[in-house]
Amino acid sequence: MPKDAPRRWDRRMQQRLAHGEAAALGELYDHFASLVHGLAHRVLGDVAAADRITREVFTHVWENPEAYDPKQGPLRSWIAMLAHQQAVRRLRQTESAALARGGEGTTEDLERTVRRASAAARADYIVTAMPAPLRAALELAYFQRRDYRQTAADLGVTEDEARRRLRLGLQLLSTAHDTAPSEEPTDTGAHGYGRAL
Repeated sequence: MPKDAPRRWDRRMQQRLAHGEAAALGELYDHFASLVHGLAHRVLGDVAAADRITREVFTHVWENPEAYDPKQGPLRSWIAMLAHQQAVRRLRQTESAALARGGEGTTEDLERTVRRASAAARADYIVTAMPAPLRAALELAYFQRRDYRQTAADLGVTEDEARRRLRLGLQLLSTAHDTAPSEEPTDTGAHGYGRAL
């Protein structure tokens, strides 16, 4: 597949949505619904709430395809950013309402909860979006408790390559805490959608 094929697909999808092509929305949903639902569920911890966020995100995309700017990054990242922001907003609203009704905790506790949920969702997204060789190395090392030598043997690469993949994967994951939990949609800045998530 040519290197720019995903970007061409993104631009074509945006054009199809802008022309009101319902089949395009179905195709987009098939591609990204599990991503959106997974991110929302990671933040909110509630299937029904994640279902609502999923509907809201795809409704927004359908009604506002021009809001996507291909120069800012892939369509996948934009959709993930929308899901993340909607879920964080919903979590903040839910937790604030609970506090207002006399629930336990403080506004500082609320912000810690939002930051934790936001970082966890971002980390999940980073893992699913990273190149497969990095993801495979991290999964072996951290989920299956393999050291870098065992990881190298399992992947059929040199120990130096296994260390390089683990280092790069961890560097990507370390950015999960870089974004403030209060981000709002609309302005992604110069870094594009990936940084806004």
